[in-house]
Amino acid sequence: MKRLLLLFTALLPLVISAQEQSVITTLEQKEAFYHDIAMQLWNNPELGYLETESSALLQKTLEDAGFNVEAGVGGMPTAFVASYGSGKPVVGIMAEFDALPGVSQKAVPFREAVVEGGAGHACGHHLFGAASVAAGISAMEWMKENNIKGTIRVYGTPAEEGGGGKVYMAKSGLMDDVDAMLHWHAGSSNDAGARSSLANVSTKFRFYGEASHAAGAPERGRSALDGVEAMNFMVNMMREHVPQETRMHYVITKGGEAPNVVPAFAESYHYVRHPDVRKVKEIFAQMVKIAEGAALGTKTEMEYEIINGVYNMLPNETLASVMHKNLEIVGGVEYTAEERKFAEEIISTFPAGVLVSPDDAAKIEPFKVVEIGTGGSTDVGDVSWLVPTAGLNAATWVPGTSAHTWQAVAAGGMSIGKKGMMVAAKTLALTAIDIFKNPSLTEAAKVELTRRRGADFQYEALTGDREPPLDYRK
Repeated sequence: MKRLLLLFTALLPLVISAQEQSVITTLEQKEAFYHDIAMQLWNNPELGYLETESSALLQKTLEDAGFNVEAGVGGMPTAFVASYGSGKPVVGIMAEFDALPGVSQKAVPFREAVVEGGAGHACGHHLFGAASVAAGISAMEWMKENNIKGTIRVYGTPAEEGGGGKVYMAKSGLMDDVDAMLHWHAGSSNDAGARSSLANVSTKFRFYGEASHAAGAPERGRSALDGVEAMNFMVNMMREHVPQETRMHYVITKGGEAPNVVPAFAESYHYVRHPDVRKVKEIFAQMVKIAEGAALGTKTEMEYEIINGVYNMLPNETLASVMHKNLEIVGGVEYTAEERKFAEEIISTFPAGVLVSPDDAAKIEPFKVVEIGTGGSTDVGDVSWLVPTAGLNAATWVPGTSAHTWQAVAAGGMSIGKKGMMVAAKTLALTAIDIFKNPSLTEAAKVELTRRRGADFQYEALTGDREPPLDYRK
């Protein structure tokens, strides 16, 4: 497989062609247009499955460019598939556009909310959506100009932040005929390595007891909060007996109304993560037993609801090497004097141990294959087990910035975010073009996918047969 990969990579041009330079130039000419789209999303941050205006804007942009758009797919009102062309290969580009609650922030290098407690694009999905749309349109225009056969699709994937939109699109068969799937993410560096992630199951455990006066008749009560606390105590004891790569975290979302009323209802929200989806299933099964034991010991009733579940990402070195080559062609982000000053002020807010420089935004990270995931989870994982998938990170944030922070929102709302967005758009467009020009790449990518997941693999979503949790952010 390694020799096959090197052969295909060697066949690709090491310098940019006139056609590809034309694509880059056209994207640069439309930079203001696409940045305006991103800023419309940034100024109107919408949470998962509630991204009505954001989704409509991206759909209209694609439709105006000549794509055929199917909206409301997979049982999700804000999900869509935009297509152009026909036949093989089918190349998909995924676009996210949901925001996060509680991270409202102005585009300034100090903490200042637009709306206290409001939502914000702390994961850069406004840039994600706009750049993916830009890349899809650029690839489509190149196909038209050069009479290229095949299909380019842009997948509008809602609710990545805990809602698992891509899982339900995958379950609906919307990606079954795709030969290669491309994506990207906002970040603090430029990286197109073949990397994995953590599989994750997120679940709400609900306990039901009996209310009573906590002082006058405590013996008549059955505390649902006791059930939650007993469960959480045992979960914390469980940490000693799970693989060290495991991550378990939770919050108590409901604990009662008043101290003098025995709580009749309580709820905790748990995540279980591990680099291997099979281990996640095992650990989660044990967590359910713990919840059952907590209910038994507190004489309460328990039920649980799986809110979301995602696979770990399967690296695809075949496609990732092509993506990395194109990222090197495009290059990183160069700051102006004003942007550098902004970056330095942001860096001054980081903990002392974060050693970075504004110059790092211009660097391209070396190509790496990371088999064991760390950090976060993404519903891209499920897609990567079904379709050969490759992605990149682009420096839309100041180097050293963590996702889900006010610093990420701030940089994403000014020119630093715009520059990183265009790095991603160009890299995605060039990679899609490479696949159309070298369709045999997809065959090699599929061979690698089969090797990594196993020939007998059968996809079963961790969410089971549940419908999309359309109200999880309400």
